[in-house]
Amino acid sequence: MTSPSLDASATSRFDAALRHVVGRPAAWVALVALVGSWPFVWALGTTVPPPPPVLTTLPSFALVDQDGRPFGSTDLEGRVWIASFIFTRCPSVCPAITRKMARVQARVRNLEPALHLVSFSVDPGFDTPERLLAYARSHRASPRMWTFVTGPDDAVRQTVEQGLRVHMGREADDPSPAGISHGTHLVLVDGAGRVRGYYDPDDPAAVDRLVLDAALLVNRGSGPVTSR
Repeated sequence: MTSPSLDASATSRFDAALRHVVGRPAAWVALVALVGSWPFVWALGTTVPPPPPVLTTLPSFALVDQDGRPFGSTDLEGRVWIASFIFTRCPSVCPAITRKMARVQARVRNLEPALHLVSFSVDPGFDTPERLLAYARSHRASPRMWTFVTGPDDAVRQTVEQGLRVHMGREADDPSPAGISHGTHLVLVDGAGRVRGYYDPDDPAAVDRLVLDAALLVNRGSGPVTSR
């Protein structure tokens, strides 16, 4: 059994050595260097996932936003953006889709203005800018980073169906909201107007994957983007 006097002696020697090290500036320099180099060492051992593939290229478009101002592809040049498809009198899936977009908005605020959200109305004959503005406010959409767009039916349909490759339709014999059908996937578009991914809002992991892919595209972009 170790005697108390030996334990006390060992403790005294350790304390003296510790005071000697702490009192030397070189020791602090070494500690700071070790802590500062840790992110670099961690990065070397971490594999950054590749960005999502290019799926299709979106033609230019010109529509109208919730404030009645022109809004189109020129406003999104150089920005990564995420599209959703809704209509304000939708009784079923649209509120859930918009809530998912609101979750995305909360997760990517630090990426604004390099990243933007755009919700296309698939009921443009009914969804005037005034109705879209009220809808946006009811879902606490930030006007700086989330735009709601409408316009002539043909122009909206061309952008949604031919450009973003998302279904948009209406039953000819049913003028009610129930007769409107549309795709529900969220679409990721890069700063060059190229579609990079489709994300099912019913998938619990979709928001995480979308946010990660969007951040990858922003971080690999060509440079900073100024606010509109």
